[in-house]
Amino acid sequence: MLNRSLVSSNSNEWATPQKFFDILDDEFHFTLDPCSSHMNCKTDKHYTINENGLLQDWSGEHVFMNPPYGYQTSQWIEKAYKESLRGAVVVCLIAARTDTSYWHDIIFRHAAQIRFIRGKIKFDGAAWNAPFASAVVVFDNSKAYKRLMFFDMPVSKMMKMVGVTD
Repeated sequence: MLNRSLVSSNSNEWATPQKFFDILDDEFHFTLDPCSSHMNCKTDKHYTINENGLLQDWSGEHVFMNPPYGYQTSQWIEKAYKESLRGAVVVCLIAARTDTSYWHDIIFRHAAQIRFIRGKIKFDGAAWNAPFASAVVVFDNSKAYKRLMFFDMPVSKMMKMVGVTD
């Protein structure tokens, strides 16, 4: 069944499931959430639409980024890459739309790591899983990574392993 709210123009912001964030936070120790609201931010330091994270300096931060879905995604991906050149570690939760130009021009060329997620994420506040596949893309110039990675189990099973059930 298609979750119409996820593909409608009512909102392009979808809150990351807390336990999924926690799994990534245990690894990356996030200090900044640059595209959030006060209600769905994942770090103490965060920028809302009013502060416009695209215009802020992220250098030196460990950034978790779940950007607004839609036409602006490419701007957020470009920002993530450029900030990684300035010392930020940026971890992006995005739709795995590998046919888009930003995937070909930025992610495939410059990402330190791409983690494809098996299954579809159920974002906080959504009635159903997203109608699209997702990926975690890491921009980090400070260390080497295994370039491609696949979460070897569905997100729902991974979250149950850390104590989350639907």
